[in-house]
Amino acid sequence: MDKQKFYITTAIPYTSGKPHVGNVYEAVLTDAIARQKRLAGYDVYFVTGTDEHGIKIEQKAKAAGITPKEYVDNVSGIIRGLWDMFEISYDKFIRTTDEDHIRVIQKIFNKLYEQGDIYKSCYEGNYCTPCESFWTDTQLVDGCCPDCGAKVTRASEEAYFFKLSKYADKLVEYYESNPDFFIPESRKNEMLNNFIKPGLQDLCVSRTSFTWGVPVEFDPKHVVYVWMDALPNYISALGYDPENPGELYKKYWPADLHVIGKDVVRFHTIYWPIFLLALGEPLPKTVLGHPWMLMNNEKMSKSKGNLLYGDDLIELFGLDAVRYYLLSELGLQNDGNISHDAIIARTNTDLANIFGNLVSRTASMIKQYFGGKIPAAAQRDELSTALETAIKAEVTEAKKLMDAYAYADASAHIISIFKLCNKYIDDTAPWTLAKDMDANGTRLATVMADLAEGIRSGIILFTPFIPDSVKKAAECFGYTDLSYESAGQWIYNASNGNIGAIPLLFKRIDKVAFDKMMKEKEEEAERKAEEGKISIDDFAKVSLVVGKVLECEPVPKSDKLLKLIVDIGTEKRQVASGIAKYYKPDELIGKKIILVENLKSAMLRGIKSSGMILAGGEGDNVKVIFADDSLPVGSKVR
Repeated sequence: MDKQKFYITTAIPYTSGKPHVGNVYEAVLTDAIARQKRLAGYDVYFVTGTDEHGIKIEQKAKAAGITPKEYVDNVSGIIRGLWDMFEISYDKFIRTTDEDHIRVIQKIFNKLYEQGDIYKSCYEGNYCTPCESFWTDTQLVDGCCPDCGAKVTRASEEAYFFKLSKYADKLVEYYESNPDFFIPESRKNEMLNNFIKPGLQDLCVSRTSFTWGVPVEFDPKHVVYVWMDALPNYISALGYDPENPGELYKKYWPADLHVIGKDVVRFHTIYWPIFLLALGEPLPKTVLGHPWMLMNNEKMSKSKGNLLYGDDLIELFGLDAVRYYLLSELGLQNDGNISHDAIIARTNTDLANIFGNLVSRTASMIKQYFGGKIPAAAQRDELSTALETAIKAEVTEAKKLMDAYAYADASAHIISIFKLCNKYIDDTAPWTLAKDMDANGTRLATVMADLAEGIRSGIILFTPFIPDSVKKAAECFGYTDLSYESAGQWIYNASNGNIGAIPLLFKRIDKVAFDKMMKEKEEEAERKAEEGKISIDDFAKVSLVVGKVLECEPVPKSDKLLKLIVDIGTEKRQVASGIAKYYKPDELIGKKIILVENLKSAMLRGIKSSGMILAGGEGDNVKVIFADDSLPVGSKVR
């Protein structure tokens, strides 16, 4: 029988810079869902990737002195490397600069234009560069962008627009007939009350003020604007074509789940489904708009300087500890919080004390009492059956919550499985039973078999959270059945096998030692940051004065040097400067420059040079730093 398909995606992060751990959370959550669905027998296709066009990229590339493509190649590589570091099990990593994606966008744009859903007009409004969005005056908050808080600028340009309002009624009908479309459901009221009921404005879908984007085929001075370019990645990744959809598209579309941040819910539950309605394609089944991961109860941002990065956290705590924290901290409704202290506390309690200690204790007791051979259950009693019943209940609840994508809540029930096993150890006291193996051997064998079976059920459900640690625990006990449906079934799968190497899954973190290490790292970073820097006393030794260029001519037999005579008030100086490639002599005569006045003289191509002119730039872009004409010759520059 064919497996049931499950198509899942993340939002594609924008390649303006390295994502912080709050952005990484989305990829980890989506990965956990994909792993759970594969475990449950679904045919999963998981797409993630990067969004790479727009004016912000063009500006950042220009500032870096490289092409936009070079810029996004670098950042997309960083993001993909980070995803791989977190073992994100994607099937396709799409980039919006991929040629096949660009072709799809152009075909979609052409189709929507030809059928009258896109038209040309002129846009004038408040533009937010970070969000690449236009806003009306009434949408602004204190004159700033309502999404990110940045200052907006008035912008006016020719643009193409998409008729959003034409499909508003159909979209509302879809909301009403598909109650599972929004997770959490509260997002639905936000969209209806804040955007749809006040009236949808037609959407700007092209720009002419920058060139880094997908060209509109029939009007090449326009490039396709952000959401019309980015959102269709979910279908272009499957080989969609308006005339001839590919086999992957036919197999996996519509998406079963889009996993996105709450800040882009509007785009994924209004713009995106309306684009699909206009194309005549099925709409996604569910959009999960997760809350944010905060740091010290504030949204992470570069401007606040409160960023944590995923790779740094992995270096400090290990991959599975970070994955577990992210998945166990952030629920579906409320924002979560992250800090080093919080990760330490949860790692020590849930992972080291409860889970890791249980695996180590159980394996060690089997080695000590049964020579490493996992015994079969021989003498069950009320405690044994009560453990089975309680673990089955926890498994049922954890599965139900994972099916509802409530991973933080599910994690508590998985930890409860291990707590039950630890309590079972306390209640049965194996060390006491082992004192008289003749009388209690069969009972002790059942205790060990029960513990091995309880651990098996727990690690099956833990697989989407911490796959590496699950693998180590499974190898220790030699489980041969880790199927999803067998979790909670008391089948004693490991009995009669042998305990392998006992892993140290999670070591308790000494908070005092950790804080000391972090302080030493900070001090070392400060030391390195100060290396090569000069003191104010050192800088005071450099005498900078305003000078006026009286004469300037090329230095014979040199294509780099100009000879200048500079009046610095107290005297006239001769200076040789390597700026001949950038200036003609008459461009400098009469200009005021800044001269290093107390530099030792040097001979350059037979010319005595007594000073140095200040200039800035690199390569072919070098500019002399001219002084304001109102400054008197000989003025000290401080």
